Amino acid sequence: MNCTPEDVFAVLADGWLYGMWVVGAARIRDVDGDWPAPGSSIHHSVGAWPVLLSDETTSARADSPHLLELTVKAWPTGEARVTLLCNPHGDGQTEVIMEEQAVSGPASLLPKVVQDVMLGARNREALRRLSHLAENHARTPA
Repeated sequence: MNCTPEDVFAVLADGWLYGMWVVGAARIRDVDGDWPAPGSSIHHSVGAWPVLLSDETTSARADSPHLLELTVKAWPTGEARVTLLCNPHGDGQTEVIMEEQAVSGPASLLPKVVQDVMLGARNREALRRLSHLAENHARTPA
């Protein structure tokens, strides 16, 4: 991404932006005031109107501006662990690595290689959206 890890993390730390970069998040219902502190949550809905399911994403670990680890609930498919790593890469650029693994529910029964194939396109799109938001953040005066 053509921005700093701080720019990326600024987007990740604004829970109200979650629905703009996470594919499948239809709306944000509430964000805990201390987001992304470990244990805090984003309360969101997934799906498309009129079939929306209310769920939440909880921060498991946050080390600004380099790491955010999330527990994502998306029932009925299950629960996943998502790790976002923001590494400086060259002058004013950031390499963002997104890893996702189902940890409970029906999706967790699938082998990791199958999960990777199924989630790959969705996560590439999520990173593309995150990149647009973070790069815009970098261009916006404070």
